[in-house]
Amino acid sequence: MTFELSKVKTPVIRERMVSHLLNIDEGLASKVAQGLGVKKMPRAADAAVATRQDLKPSRALSILENGPDRFEGRKLGILVTEGTDAAILKALKAALNKEGASFEIITPAVAGAEASDKSWIEGDQMIDGAPSVLYDAVALLPSETAIDNLLQESTVRDFIADAYAHCKFIGFVDAARPLLAKAGISETDQGLFELSAKDVSGFIGSLCKLRIWDREAKVKAPKTG
Repeated sequence: MTFELSKVKTPVIRERMVSHLLNIDEGLASKVAQGLGVKKMPRAADAAVATRQDLKPSRALSILENGPDRFEGRKLGILVTEGTDAAILKALKAALNKEGASFEIITPAVAGAEASDKSWIEGDQMIDGAPSVLYDAVALLPSETAIDNLLQESTVRDFIADAYAHCKFIGFVDAARPLLAKAGISETDQGLFELSAKDVSGFIGSLCKLRIWDREAKVKAPKTG
């Protein structure tokens, strides 16, 4: 709501919306007002029916409490390069197909890349045109020989940093560690999974949660003033 209201150019309209939020949840109203830089909290808007603040949270109405239990119907963005481990990519594709999920292959050039076993990986998107916001989670499968070039690409850093900032799950191979470091991401985060040809199940099994909401406090500094 803060994002949407930030696009409203008339301050009084932004404040009026906050006044309506006060009738829904004071904590929500305060957070939105802080994000918008509202200096003085408006009074609650006149309501057609008297509002109540004593109602207990409803588990039945909670999106988080009733989230999906599978990654089915979701999409994983897979970053590959020349020399990507073919076995890991094959295992990841098989697990996604079994889960009923889709994926897109993202490469430095949209034509694709040659895998470690000399097979050709067809590209769906090129990294310059496929921000991680398009995907529900991402997997980083670069080869060691491609890392130096990727470290020079700001779009690769943004791809990873944005996925992290949006609290998404990130799978990665050992060769991708420098990319995580470049994006300022700690490998100890609970939403990061190291992948191997023998073990992609832990990563895929966790994707049903969609987001690591506890990460928000790390990537969103509180506004002051």
